[in-house]
Amino acid sequence: MDAVILLDHASVFVFALTGALTASRARLDLVGFAFLATLTAVGGGTLRDLLLDRAIFWIASPSYLGFAAAAAVLVFFTAHLLESRLSALLWLDAAALSSAVAAGTGVALAAGQAWPIVLFMGVATGTFGGLMRDVVANEVPLILRHGELYATAALAGAAAALLASALGAALWLAAGIAAGAAFTLRAGSLAFGWRLPVYRPRPPRDTQ
Repeated sequence: MDAVILLDHASVFVFALTGALTASRARLDLVGFAFLATLTAVGGGTLRDLLLDRAIFWIASPSYLGFAAAAAVLVFFTAHLLESRLSALLWLDAAALSSAVAAGTGVALAAGQAWPIVLFMGVATGTFGGLMRDVVANEVPLILRHGELYATAALAGAAAALLASALGAALWLAAGIAAGAAFTLRAGSLAFGWRLPVYRPRPPRDTQ
């Protein structure tokens, strides 16, 4: 489980950076930065632990809250140095998504959960914190933007971990494969415009 703990810390810190960047775009004060950073950082992992009936990770180890607070303070004093805070937010979110997907699938695999649960935990852990961040900040959630590979990237990462585990890979390797697959797809969507087809309404056919 050491690899999962590392991934949890990484995703908490990087997701907290994205929450703080969102706070900077909304021009919040330092307390607002800390709130939004922490909400983003622990949202996905909290949902995962509640559903799996585990001790909630940041209550069992409050150091996670310290990581989130440190990220908030860092961004509060340095966000003005960034050329594009939105671009930084999107790429940091891609990194956080991939590490959180890996942590979620790793926890579910270690608990011996069935494959649908592993997939769901990977997607939920990776996306729920960012969803909460965007809803609270009154922004269109990244997970709902037109055709972008976001939930799809999370699902692909979780599926890659499942396949690797089924082929006998160690937990740390399966988690690494999950992170790599999720980040590759999300980065491709950001850098090259990879998209899924979206629904386009059509006028009803005349049946007369």
